[in-house]
Amino acid sequence: MDISVVITALNGRATLSATLDSIAEHLPDAEVIVANGPSADGTSGLVCDHAAVDRLLELSDRNPNVARNAGLAVASGAAVAFIGQGTQIKADWRSTVTAALRSGADAVTGPIHRELGGDVTTETVEETTVGSREVRYFDPGNVIFTRETIEALDGFDERLQVGSARDTAHRMAGMDQTLSWEPKAAVLRARPRPSGHVDPQTSIHAQGYRARGYRMAKNYGPGWQTVNHLVREIVGDGLAETGAVLAGSTPPSVWAGKGRAAITQVLAGVKDGLIARVSDRSPKRNPYGLSARRDRPVSTCEP
Repeated sequence: MDISVVITALNGRATLSATLDSIAEHLPDAEVIVANGPSADGTSGLVCDHAAVDRLLELSDRNPNVARNAGLAVASGAAVAFIGQGTQIKADWRSTVTAALRSGADAVTGPIHRELGGDVTTETVEETTVGSREVRYFDPGNVIFTRETIEALDGFDERLQVGSARDTAHRMAGMDQTLSWEPKAAVLRARPRPSGHVDPQTSIHAQGYRARGYRMAKNYGPGWQTVNHLVREIVGDGLAETGAVLAGSTPPSVWAGKGRAAITQVLAGVKDGLIARVSDRSPKRNPYGLSARRDRPVSTCEP
């Protein structure tokens, strides 16, 4: 199976070399595309000098979803993988994902082994249910789609800067696309360094709450499912913060301020999500996706 690998990078010189080396070792015949944000640490030079890279896309936008869609737009493989900078694929990765895709999966993901000092932790599969829809989440730095699947989704939603993978997972479930969790499709991720790309899957900051409201309203509308899901998430976060208040590590005024900010941001996200839902009434629910624009790269080169 022909595989294209899209790597999103931003100020990733310190960790990107190991990523490219692992791809050269375990996916030597893959098409490798690096979508580089406006890096200022020499990332472009590293990429151009690395033999594994087929194409470098230089972007002016720091949004990681813009980078993913830019790479997808030029990828030619029958399957398209998205790998994060500082992420190293392992020996079993290719055979595992190829077997799963050939068995009928629309996309494949696996655990992230994270270096924490001298230890390594492993993430497990995470799922949720909204009404009758069963949603399986994935990390956007370790996932591979068949071309038909990712094109049917119209790529990633560029309105989001955080929580993009969760939005995509909800849209996949809505289109009855299957995401296979394969324990052997594991990658190793070094301890993250600040890069400017922000894409946590859950977040207590404003963008995270706004993204929650947005994806729920966009994918499910203004009904009770959306309200119930968001209320449960906010209450759950509030209870976690209450523990910090009781322990004396967080002042009650800070706790109250975070709660007000969370509700405000969720409501703002719901408003934006309803607008997006009206803008794209198709099952893919992606008015800000791959087909929405063609001006992402400011320059390209083939090392």
